Amino acid sequence: MPALIADERCSVHCFDDCSLPSSSKSRKSAGDEPIAHMGKIVQYKRGAEIFGQGQPALYLYRVLTGAVRTVWISNGGRRQIRDFYLPGDYFGLEMGSAHSLSAYAIGDTQIRVINVHTIAKLTGRRKDVTHQLLQVKDDELVRLQDQTLLLNKTAEERIAWFLVRMTARSETQKFITLPMPRKDVAEHLGLTIETVSRTMRQLESAGLIKSLSRRRIQVLNDEALRKLVS
Repeated sequence: MPALIADERCSVHCFDDCSLPSSSKSRKSAGDEPIAHMGKIVQYKRGAEIFGQGQPALYLYRVLTGAVRTVWISNGGRRQIRDFYLPGDYFGLEMGSAHSLSAYAIGDTQIRVINVHTIAKLTGRRKDVTHQLLQVKDDELVRLQDQTLLLNKTAEERIAWFLVRMTARSETQKFITLPMPRKDVAEHLGLTIETVSRTMRQLESAGLIKSLSRRRIQVLNDEALRKLVS
């Protein structure tokens, strides 16, 4: 069972107004966003299920530390990793009443859990809450579009796309530390582990990256990687 870390402003089961920061046009960081201050902080152990496919979609989630994978399982049992969520990312927002995917903690992960009914009540009174909720929906749409476009890309283009995406999330944008194992990367990109490893070696031989370890990569030529994606 996940462990509660802290009671932050709102209970997960709060359906009334919450103590939120005042609206501000000068908001600059995710920590100042209204939804980021709601809900409870919950600790999930490595491999723990956060929610399951088909379960009621009652909460919105935000990664604080660690990482999360979302997984889709077909009626025939075929499994696909749909996406990864890193600190600052929101996930779990659904158009319907049930989750279309399952979500798991990749490592020990802290997550802010926010009741969607609380957010829904605030959208009628707080424009900044409404704006942020729309942004979360837009971000999910972009993720879905990217996943669809990957189907028409070569293995090299898929790996390049993934590295560019991870580079954008890195603090230095020169060194990438992957929170997920390589088999997760392969499953997410629709490739085999062997293909991922071979393509990584090809990109390294071409001088675009340097593998420092299985999960640590140095980007040597970001421009060339981006050209592969485009």
